[in-house]
Amino acid sequence: MRHAIFPGSFDPVTSGHIDVIKRCSKQFDKFTVLVANSTSKKYLFSLDERVALIKEALSNDQVHVDSFSGLTVDYAKSNKAHCIIRGLRAVADFEYELAMARMNKNLSENIETMMIFSDPKLNFVSSSMIKEVAKLGGSLKGLVPVNVSEALKSKFK
Repeated sequence: MRHAIFPGSFDPVTSGHIDVIKRCSKQFDKFTVLVANSTSKKYLFSLDERVALIKEALSNDQVHVDSFSGLTVDYAKSNKAHCIIRGLRAVADFEYELAMARMNKNLSENIETMMIFSDPKLNFVSSSMIKEVAKLGGSLKGLVPVNVSEALKSKFK
């Protein structure tokens, strides 16, 4: 079975993330969106909220959503995943993602990292930018799933 994971904080999940998930999930027998819970990060949405927002946005039985704290390669090993998917918005993301891919390969030589570019129409979208626009009352149409837009409005009331 070909199993891939797509890790990230998804705070919140954006249309760029959804694009990568939909395109990549078709390539694997099992596809897991892996929501990170890092103690060093401050999140707008709780772990449970982020997982629920992704599940609702996808409403797809083919994609599994899970959460973790720790090293992604450890999750991959314990869940028999052979591939880590990383989305790239622009060339600026590449250097960081390359270093992370090399570190993951060093930690587990049997797990590959695949990088995929987001849809060019969405390559400017980031979760931090989305939060700022939402906080200031700007339109998020097309930038996040509808349920995420509603959740953001609720958070910033």
